[in-house]
Amino acid sequence: MSGLRAHIGSFTSEGGPGIVTASVEAGTGALTAVHTTDSVADPSFLTVDAPRGVLYTVTETAAGAAAALRLTGDGLALAGAAVPVDGVSPTHLALAGAHLLTANYGSGSVSVLPLDADGLLDGPARVLRHEGGGPNAARQEGPHAHWVHPDPTGAWVLSVDLGTDSVRVCVIGDDGALSVHDETRLRPGSGPRHLVFHPRGHRAYVVNELDPTVTVLGWDADTGRLSPLGETPILPKDVAADTEAYASGIAVSADGRFLYTAIRGHDSVSVLALDDTGDELDLVANVHCGGRWPRALTLDPQGTHLYVANQHSGDVTWFALDEAMGVPSRSGALAVPAASCVVFS
Repeated sequence: MSGLRAHIGSFTSEGGPGIVTASVEAGTGALTAVHTTDSVADPSFLTVDAPRGVLYTVTETAAGAAAALRLTGDGLALAGAAVPVDGVSPTHLALAGAHLLTANYGSGSVSVLPLDADGLLDGPARVLRHEGGGPNAARQEGPHAHWVHPDPTGAWVLSVDLGTDSVRVCVIGDDGALSVHDETRLRPGSGPRHLVFHPRGHRAYVVNELDPTVTVLGWDADTGRLSPLGETPILPKDVAADTEAYASGIAVSADGRFLYTAIRGHDSVSVLALDDTGDELDLVANVHCGGRWPRALTLDPQGTHLYVANQHSGDVTWFALDEAMGVPSRSGALAVPAASCVVFS
């Protein structure tokens, strides 16, 4: 395999093809599908361990599981059976040393699966179950873990819970079990979904699904504690209050100048400029996502293009980024029914 590859997850239960691998044209960022595998059900979120040549995926079903696939030539090959995560509807996953983490939305829990020396999955899962709820009776009747990832130092594991309006900071013990070190409460009813760290690692940004905003938090890696610093709307001021709008993905540029979020319903991508401290965010633009219901977005490794997975219109749209202002300009799209995320290898 030569050149950059994009791997696109999709919901097979909604007619998606599984995982589509596409070549990425240098310069233009254009995608061309080269391989598809439907060996995993509902592979809605993916991550790649490039040095080991392994791609990991959740299977976002009631009987939640995770699976490993080998990067082979232009495609992927399933590397063993999917391993149960002992959680319902895992929506996100991340690597943490010799472990794979999953955030299980349906059961409000985070699972830890061990990896063998080749990066393949083992079990059983160790599970940390969140507790609590929020004021939105329809969406926050209980915990709903939506994102999990190590901090930039690798010493801590953070999990974002939409149902409890909070971010937990955890440690992984020698036995692979997670334990909660601290829990940071965000604004009640905000519905935090995903988190990214500033490239300098001193700030974290949480995109809130239920009230489209970004919360800025200070991060102290020495003590493992977050401190809320402010909140910024990601919709234009002239949007009607009853507009359907559910924020989803978030990404930050490698130079720390721009933050991007996707908003479903409003079907837009917001562009926020960051000041030198990383504390202040200024909404500079909202552009159409190129389709309907943008579930996730990501920057390519070079930071020159933005890719948006539009679930309901069934496509991945790519945008060239203006170097000075960071504003995306639509360049093209690849049809992928029920697209859910994009990662690169």
